[in-house]
Amino acid sequence: MVALPGAVLFACNFNRVRSPMAEALLKLAHGRTIFVDSVGLKREPGETEVDPFAAAVIDELGGDLHGFKPKVFDDLEDESFDLVVSLTPEAQHRAVELARGRAVDIEYWPTLDPTLADGSREQRLDAYRQVRDELARRIRERFGRASTFGG
Repeated sequence: MVALPGAVLFACNFNRVRSPMAEALLKLAHGRTIFVDSVGLKREPGETEVDPFAAAVIDELGGDLHGFKPKVFDDLEDESFDLVVSLTPEAQHRAVELARGRAVDIEYWPTLDPTLADGSREQRLDAYRQVRDELARRIRERFGRASTFGG
């Protein structure tokens, strides 16, 4: 049995692709058992929504990123997380700063940036699916599967 943290924060560079996907995947796996949030280091001017390819590949699994609003660390109302998972080297540095003087675990999960993929729409979606599937695998390994009654 895996001891689950009460609150998890996923962090990346812009909070439009990788960290929202990780947030959605952990919510799919554990529902409200764990409080989950995600942030980025910076926000591009005019960027107010999640990447549409990220939303599409999460939707394929029954998750929902429509209406998701990207956040940065300064937008957090509470910084009381038990675990911060950074997905980029830059976010790892900020996670270490956040954890300084606090009882918080930090993990670094290097994650490719699917926005760098070229090709057709389907080839680009495949790059996002690969990132989604890798994040889902890591989430299963780290947090286990949620237990359910009768299944």
